[in-house]
Amino acid sequence: MEFLREAFRGDNRFVLRLAIIAALGGFLFGYDTGVISGALLLIKDDLGAGSFEQQALVGSLLIGAVFGAVLSGFSADALSRRWTKVISGSVYVLGAIASAISQNVTELIAARFVLGLAVGTASFVSPMYISELAPKRIRGGVTSFNQLMIVAGIFAAYIVNWALKDVSGNWRWMLGLGAVPGLVLAIGMVFQPHTPRWLVEHEREDEARDVLRRTRRDDEEAEEELDEIREAAQREGGVRDLPTPAVRPLIVIGLVLAVSQQLIGVNTVIYYAPTILKFTGVSTGGAITQALSVGITNVVFTIVAILVLDRTGRRPLLITGTIGCIVTLGVLGAFFASGWLQDNLPWLALVCLILYIASFAIGLGPVFWLMISEIFPLRVRSPAMSVSTVANWASNFVVASFFLTLTNAITRQGTFWLYAGLGVFALVFFVTRLPETKDRSLEDIEQELTGSRA
Repeated sequence: MEFLREAFRGDNRFVLRLAIIAALGGFLFGYDTGVISGALLLIKDDLGAGSFEQQALVGSLLIGAVFGAVLSGFSADALSRRWTKVISGSVYVLGAIASAISQNVTELIAARFVLGLAVGTASFVSPMYISELAPKRIRGGVTSFNQLMIVAGIFAAYIVNWALKDVSGNWRWMLGLGAVPGLVLAIGMVFQPHTPRWLVEHEREDEARDVLRRTRRDDEEAEEELDEIREAAQREGGVRDLPTPAVRPLIVIGLVLAVSQQLIGVNTVIYYAPTILKFTGVSTGGAITQALSVGITNVVFTIVAILVLDRTGRRPLLITGTIGCIVTLGVLGAFFASGWLQDNLPWLALVCLILYIASFAIGLGPVFWLMISEIFPLRVRSPAMSVSTVANWASNFVVASFFLTLTNAITRQGTFWLYAGLGVFALVFFVTRLPETKDRSLEDIEQELTGSRA
């Protein structure tokens, strides 16, 4: 594969190592997303959590993530991308330990809010850090390592849920083990370089040149990109520049991507996969076991996306994946609407979940995080990415926190058909408004989309 040949060139191996360590922030996001899906069924029995409390346990992390995304927009510029990730890993360790030792639902909700602060911060800074270090020829695939780590974290959590479901203190071990990748991220990022764009913004050009020379093919390419970064950084900007005519259309694109990724219902499937499967009549243990297939699918198709993103482009994968999500959500709704399908084709729900996750994994999953790290001008990249990330987590909160309430209000089939309808609106926007960004430097993308550099 072209991406593999490029990625393992001698001059790119250093970039791969940096990307893998930085993408551990995505692993934290994924692990907590996946682990709560299985733990929730066990917490419900152990701590007596009703539907409202279960939704609060999911939602508290998401509220924390919103605040974390807001704070990271400031800290990524003031403290650097690197040190922001060190802090997020450290906070995650504290939150994971606090979750494991919680004695009641209230304490667990508070601990998960702390986890959310770390997850929201890491989800924002990881793709930014990687995209600013990666050469344009492999930026799509390498930046999508963050999404690969998210789905790897989800899959690892599903395995942990399955392995520990019959162990004493099962859900406590499930949640507490999250401290391990948090610690690895915090320690690992201490030894990573700052991004060249952050260094230039802080008048440390010699250091930026050294980083570029280590991550580009030759000195000529490094100097050319340094000139582009220097030009883009000459004019200061910030939050006040977000509503300007040049930036506003990009903010709209980022927000639509952010909201669509969640309103299409993906984290309902991730958070509640075992719960959805229990709707079909399987046992708690059987639902947790079947959810492993969802995790495997997520990992496999994310790898597929990484291998082809820099060859096929962002738009084709996003559009194809969104169509797949819409179709499978429609069929899943039909399954719950039809007693005949439930009686005669009980396996159809699992098949729909697998195909839905496959579609998401090649489209909205990796493309959202990649494109918001590519489309915004340097002078507003941190606040603009922060706005998109906040919108993503806020939408995540709305969808995941009210899933059980929604299924009671408009039925299970109505809920999935609602997600499918929202997916149609997203698809129309992607077809008509979304730019293609592959094979171009971040500064070139900025010039085309805004009409000027910086």
